[in-house]
Parts: sequence; C-alpha cells; structure tokens
Amino acid sequence: MSSSFKGPADVAKAVASTGGVKGSANLVNLILLSFLAGAYIAFGGLLAEVANAGMLDAGAPLGLSKFVFGAVFPVGLIIVVLAGSELFTGNIMFMTMGVLDGQSSIGGLAKNWVFSWVFNFVGAIFVAFVLAYLSGIATDPVISAGAIKVASAKVGLSWDQAFLRAIGCNWLVCLAVWLANASDDIIGKIFGIWFPIMAFVCIGFEHSVANMFFIPLGMFLGAEGVNWSTMIINNLIPVSLGNIVGGAIFVGCIYWYTYLKE
Repeated sequence: MSSSFKGPADVAKAVASTGGVKGSANLVNLILLSFLAGAYIAFGGLLAEVANAGMLDAGAPLGLSKFVFGAVFPVGLIIVVLAGSELFTGNIMFMTMGVLDGQSSIGGLAKNWVFSWVFNFVGAIFVAFVLAYLSGIATDPVISAGAIKVASAKVGLSWDQAFLRAIGCNWLVCLAVWLANASDDIIGKIFGIWFPIMAFVCIGFEHSVANMFFIPLGMFLGAEGVNWSTMIINNLIPVSLGNIVGGAIFVGCIYWYTYLKE
C-alpha cells in the first residue's frame, strides 16, 4: 500500500536535492521565476488588504481582523509552491540544506539568494504599482487607509523587533514549504502550506518578500514617513537577515543535522 506522504528523513533528502537543482539553475530561469514568486506573494498581500479592509473601523475584534488577513494571505505561497517559482524565503532552507549535504556550493547559494531577493522585489513592486495602485483597486478609501496603516507600522518597528519577528516568520514559512514537500497530493500540499502561513501572519511576524509589496503600496498611497530609505533600512535589511536565521538555522541546519548528517 503506497503512502501519500513522505516521512521527515525523506523530506530532508528531497529538500537537499532540490537545493542542488536550484543552485545550478539557469540564470534567466532564476530571474523569471523569482519575478513570478514576488508577484504571487504580492497577490496574497493584496487579497489580504482587500478582505480585511475596514474590519477594525466597523468594530470587528482585533483577533478576527488578523485572522481574516492571515486566512487569505497563504494563496500566494500556495501558488509559489504548486505553480513553481523562486521565493527567497523558501530558498533559504533549500539552499542551506543543499550546501550542507554537498549537493550545491556556496557560490550557488549566493547566486540563488541574491537574484531571488532582487527579482522577488521587482515582482512585488510590479503588482503593488501596476495592479494595485494604477488599477485603482488600492486607492479605494477604505482599502487605502488599511494599506497605509500596514506600511507605516512596518517601517515603525525597531531593528530588534523587525529582526526577531522575521526569525519567527521564516521558521514557519520554511515549515510550510517542508510540509508541502512531505505531501504527494495537491490537497495535502495546500493544507500543509495554509496552516503555518496563516499562523505567521496572524501572529504578526515579518516576511521580507511580503513587505516588498506592503511597504511600497503604502508609499504609493502617500503613507507619511514611508519612503525607499525607511523601507530598506528600517525593515527590509533586518527582516531579510532575520528570515535567513529563521529558515537556515531553525529549519535547514537542524533538520540536516538530525536526518542527513552522517
């Protein structure tokens, strides 16, 4: 009788093997798939902004508002995983385990991380500016007010807060990708992704690629004090570093050590 899922040791082998493939990927493909991943995460972000619009002003409890925001956001990672693309935060786990298992190199890791980060940013900004702002969807007064609050709150975090929240975020994001790899059927993959992503969003952790959408959208809508400098220095740098710690150490290194280290 065949099983519809892999055990943890088999998932670890699959993740390390994928890291090897990603490390040797064609550069044009890496750029295109990274653009798509940034756009897909931005689609989830835009959906969350629209679904949550005006809830708090209408008297909804804070927890319910956060849950609605978190419940729809996972559509982005579901598309990333099932349609195929290169997401910086998930690649942190893949490339770490690929290098530790000898299936990729430090150079392959650096290429993957740098290009996926940069072109995730391009894809996210494209959705924020063209599909959310220029389309008029995000300029609706209720949606705009929520988007401005989100962007302002993110650049208002201290470096320590942003860094620590980012560790928790990518710990859960990489677990979502891990669970998706554990399942061999599409419904199992969707459920495996949904719960950890819903959790990190509801809790209030910080995801670098999602912020590449949320913060520019607030900036385009006129959020006070939100600009390219505050976005990168106050948020994207500490959040990207925290995401690396969360995904590489708490998932990649620990699971490599326990399941793959000879």
